[in-house]
Amino acid sequence: MSIDRKAAIAAYKERKTIAGIYVVRCAASGEAWVGQAPNLQTIQNRIWFSLRQGSHTCPTLQAAWNAHGEASLTFGECERLDDEETDYVRNALLKERMLHWRSVLKAEAI
Repeated sequence: MSIDRKAAIAAYKERKTIAGIYVVRCAASGEAWVGQAPNLQTIQNRIWFSLRQGSHTCPTLQAAWNAHGEASLTFGECERLDDEETDYVRNALLKERMLHWRSVLKAEAI
């Protein structure tokens, strides 16, 4: 393994992740789905991958994808959380903020 590769792997492991709340919207139907993620930088790829596979766990989101296609869905960040010292505090805050955004956006949970 080259030094560059080792450095790249080390940098990847040490990168800062940003937890937060996100929204997926369907322009065609007007529907919205809100979710929480420990890493906002990777969640859209995970969601789009499962939708492409036809295996997303949220049936209404998968139905919107199937009916209207990828081009009708958009991904956005609602809120980023500050670094929390413990996973427990972060997870509790994510849950609380997700409920807030679901209410504000009148959205379904992902």
